[in-house]
Amino acid sequence: MTTPANSRTADAAPAASRQILALNAFDAARPSDLPPETAALVARRQRSFGPTSVLFYDRPLHVVSADGVWLQEADGKRYLDVYNNVPSVGHCNPRVAAAVAKQVATLNIHTRYLYDVVHTYAERLLATFPEGLDKVAFTCTGSESNDLALRIATAATGKRGFVVTEMAYHGNTTAVTDVSPSSRPGQPLAPHVRAIPAPFGPGDVAGRFAADLEAAIADLEASGHGFAGLLVDTIFSSDGVAADPAGFLAPAVEATRRAGGLFIADEVQPGFGRTGAAMWGFQRHSVTPDVVTMGKPMGNGIPIGGVVARLDLMQRFAASVGYFNTFGGNPVASAAALAVLQEIEERGLVANAADVGGYMLARLKALGQRHGEIGEARGAGLYLGVEFVADGAPAPEIASYVINALRGRRILIGAAGRYGNVLKIRPPLIFERAHADMLVEALDDALASR
Repeated sequence: MTTPANSRTADAAPAASRQILALNAFDAARPSDLPPETAALVARRQRSFGPTSVLFYDRPLHVVSADGVWLQEADGKRYLDVYNNVPSVGHCNPRVAAAVAKQVATLNIHTRYLYDVVHTYAERLLATFPEGLDKVAFTCTGSESNDLALRIATAATGKRGFVVTEMAYHGNTTAVTDVSPSSRPGQPLAPHVRAIPAPFGPGDVAGRFAADLEAAIADLEASGHGFAGLLVDTIFSSDGVAADPAGFLAPAVEATRRAGGLFIADEVQPGFGRTGAAMWGFQRHSVTPDVVTMGKPMGNGIPIGGVVARLDLMQRFAASVGYFNTFGGNPVASAAALAVLQEIEERGLVANAADVGGYMLARLKALGQRHGEIGEARGAGLYLGVEFVADGAPAPEIASYVINALRGRRILIGAAGRYGNVLKIRPPLIFERAHADMLVEALDDALASR
């Protein structure tokens, strides 16, 4: 499953590739045995949303409340949430809820006025970054953050070309969709974008990824677009979770800088302690990005995102274009994000991700010894992937079966990867070993029952 390093299409095998939103999606056109109340709610949603409605599972879930690592359905059933990384410190976290309630009852306004909470949060956030990454701009979403990062890189380099991985997903603005091949399988990439294979083994992962990048850079230069930067999610989540060996990104970052480009680390998925090694996913690779982007988990469900970069890059961008985000870093969002950061730091959730994630990965690897369908279990901290295969080939049908079988066992999970055959495990950071046991035992039972 390798395509040329300077691939100009979002997928060399579009029939096999899975659009990210189509993974485990409910298909309203297929006959189903939905309960009358659920069927009525689905119909109501479709009347309003039309083709933009995307639901999970063969039988969509009607959730009414949540707490910690649990979601509750309308009929009272509770589900262990192994999918949602947005409530990073747990659903309805008391500290976050209290901070939001207090702030929304006090002040919520745009950022052209002075108010303490956004300054306090900015200072606390920047303190988690390596020296030199000392300026932040707040947004409302990861999509906005990545859009802004692309603009910063273009302003800094005077070039338009970007390199991403073949199944990358970085958001849904026009500019960011251009650098998100997983959103447009089989379609030609934008002329200024090149997609390279994700860094999976075996062999010299670091050297191969750097060589593919260098070939893509050369193609961008030859085409006249030039090279502005490398944009990667440092856990390669949409590609199917690529974490090891730690440090493999370093040669690619060196190649990026030799070519005059910027390294943009998309930390929406791996950031805020999820990989268990440090606060940020890029730190596992002993590299320092030029620009870092953040989003979803930052506010535990309250919309906030951010871009952290060096002063010189921010100055160059600000000199070339005015930038203002009405709700980016508003008082309520900042209060939520500050509470999230406090929870991560004070409850030792980075260490918890390392401990529980390591324990769970070991159990999943052991499970693979008993079930041949498991090609590999991999990942870091509380971002893990379980790849399913059949006769040595990707098996998305097994992943789809498992997702719905686990739903029947009251566990929620999703899929990722080029073929949609990788279980994506990214629970709230408060996940415990007992919860990991529930998942592994349910997965064991589901595979044994197939």
